[in-house]
Amino acid sequence: MSPRSTEPASRDAVHHPVFARFYARQSVAAEPVLRVHRRELLAGLGGRVIEVGAGNGLNFAHYPRAVSEVVAVEPERVLRRLAVAAALRADVPVDVVPGAAEALPLKSEAFDAAVVSLVLCSVRDVRRALRELRRVLRPGGELRFFEHGRAPGPVMAAVQRALDRTVWPPLFGGCHVSRDTLGALREAGFELGAYRPVLVPAKGPRLPTSYCVLGTARRPADS
Repeated sequence: MSPRSTEPASRDAVHHPVFARFYARQSVAAEPVLRVHRRELLAGLGGRVIEVGAGNGLNFAHYPRAVSEVVAVEPERVLRRLAVAAALRADVPVDVVPGAAEALPLKSEAFDAAVVSLVLCSVRDVRRALRELRRVLRPGGELRFFEHGRAPGPVMAAVQRALDRTVWPPLFGGCHVSRDTLGALREAGFELGAYRPVLVPAKGPRLPTSYCVLGTARRPADS
């Protein structure tokens, strides 16, 4: 579902047009580094998948053909339009829809798998977003995540916290680099599967954004 060009800004759950254009350019420039992580994130998926915070749709090219449909939720209008264009080039059916992570406009237990990719850092309420993801997943459904995480060392972790309290979220579309993704998943009732720390980029100077985690979690089968 593609938004009309006359769609008012008030209809958008998130509206960061300047940052969205910067992100679109920057994410494409970073794709040679991130492509391998996207492929790992999505490998082996099948069935009906929801991707929350799809951005400009760079994941779409990496969904395996066993995926029957991707419903891609993107709240920012500029990025959503770019995602619609990316969906037309994808090898699997992708439906791009507006909506916020904290109030997904979708039925409960409707998806076999869910994907979040550098998204939980910028949602307004991580707890609500994860509760919504758990709601729309079928029991036993899998969540794939590739997210910013806290640095392991105390100095960089302190830098991350200082940035999150001050300039980073206003400058970068609400992004927070020190959120505890794994702890939030556990608190939301997900069962963690395999995961590993990822440095982005793998070589070179360490930045506050370099520390990421990539892995899987599940909605318990009996919940």
